[in-house]
Amino acid sequence: MTYLVADDLPNAPAGERFRALLARPGILQMPGAHNGQAGLQAKAAGFDALYLSGAAMTASMGIPDVGMITVDEVCFFIRQIARATGLPLLADGDTGYGEALNVMHMVRSFEDAGAAAVHIEDQLLPKKCGHLNDKKLADPHDMAAKIAAARKARRHLFIVARTDAAATEGIDGSVGRAKLFLEAGADAIFPEALTTAEMFKEVAARLPGVPLLANMTEFGRTPFFTASEFEAMGYKMVIWPVSSLRIANKAQAELYAALKRDGGTHSMVDRMQTRAELYATIGYHDYEALDASIVTTVIPQAMAQRS
Repeated sequence: MTYLVADDLPNAPAGERFRALLARPGILQMPGAHNGQAGLQAKAAGFDALYLSGAAMTASMGIPDVGMITVDEVCFFIRQIARATGLPLLADGDTGYGEALNVMHMVRSFEDAGAAAVHIEDQLLPKKCGHLNDKKLADPHDMAAKIAAARKARRHLFIVARTDAAATEGIDGSVGRAKLFLEAGADAIFPEALTTAEMFKEVAARLPGVPLLANMTEFGRTPFFTASEFEAMGYKMVIWPVSSLRIANKAQAELYAALKRDGGTHSMVDRMQTRAELYATIGYHDYEALDASIVTTVIPQAMAQRS
């Protein structure tokens, strides 16, 4: 498949395709993809939807995840992943990039870039990764106003309300906020940084019938659980937000160390994606064939006559 011309390009809006995936039995598994190449590799592995993490995105830019980037910068990443893969993409919307009007602008921009879903969190700027300490929470009614604004602006985008309240307000605070956000128009809830299986189960029990998203990030506050374990606890979606970036960054660091040490890449070649593998992943020859079919020169057989 190429995103330029293909028989299997999706026609339905991305948000509708995302809802169709959620309507299937089982838990929707969304690995993080920090660029188009990662998205293609995840698709080749058999995943049906992807997640774009703000932490992975900003780290790939060489900056921390503290709410510094703009809507347009995020749309650059959304666009390349959506175009490359054609898969429904859940995008990290941070705190909505401002108040109600800013949230509405973000929603429309994300939709135009190709996103299927967005999650918006109830932190105050400067925001932090959900698994760090001393997060500052927004007033729940202010957050609910953002969710209502997102709902008003969206055409098809699936809206996930994230709450970071567990660390400071406990399960009661998380569930109370979640109910308020659902009343404001959220389609699903993302209870961030839960630390035990019991917490995950309690949130699910107190929000029956609500699609819930679990975050399985490494080196955070949540213990390792599998997708099937989250499903058994009552969750409909799971993300692995930064895993692809962590693997890629570790490999790159080892490459640069070897290059500096050895003066060449000979000791790392067997760990590299080959040219053939790269071309197969990005569909290089499909583009080549498409280009040739379009630009083949047609030579006139005779001088054109004056009319």
